[in-house]
Amino acid sequence: MDWVSFWDGANAIYVNERHKRVHYERLAADLARFVPGSGARVLDYGCGEALAAQAMARICAHLTLSDAAPSVREKLKARFSAEPAISVRAIEEVEALPDGSFDLVIVNSLAQYLSRAQLEGLLKLFHRLLAPGGRLLLADVIPPGVGAARDAAALLSFAARDGFFFAAVLGLARTAVSPYRKLRADLGLATYEEADVLAMLKAAGFAAARHRPNVGHNQARMAFLATR
Repeated sequence: MDWVSFWDGANAIYVNERHKRVHYERLAADLARFVPGSGARVLDYGCGEALAAQAMARICAHLTLSDAAPSVREKLKARFSAEPAISVRAIEEVEALPDGSFDLVIVNSLAQYLSRAQLEGLLKLFHRLLAPGGRLLLADVIPPGVGAARDAAALLSFAARDGFFFAAVLGLARTAVSPYRKLRADLGLATYEEADVLAMLKAAGFAAARHRPNVGHNQARMAFLATR
């Protein structure tokens, strides 16, 4: 199994429905701050279930959702079929889009599942797809030394604030014997130093800086804001 196959199938990465809902609500609130205006064309690349996409679509001109997992895309298409401001595209469809198609590209919690070569290739793609002055948000990047224990602590803190602490404790216990844990051990998650990410962004043609805070609940991870 690889990471795409994992996300394409049933998994218990969220400890319960409340966890999933507040996770996406928090993301939508954080990501909304980066939308440059009501006329913006936005790409959320590696979007996952995007449960709060409607909130994002209300503050931009058009939102494109893209995910590598076919089953995820089918669910997105079914959920947003009546939303003219939201479209769902496969990865290869995004790659075929013309230059300057977007004003903002969001890549959240994806870098850890990619090889360095894959990430470098995507950064070049996003540079092409962004209009002049467009921005790339690369978020939830894992630095070296931030492992499963730090992730668990961040989740428990988040859960305590948002009312699903005991479910989170049970969920972490399930995760310890889950396919996610085995994949994380077998495949690993890619980690990057801050300077390394900035160097890759510069090589792809961006002017970039570390952005604080990170998107979402895990502040042990990093976010970067880059301008074409």
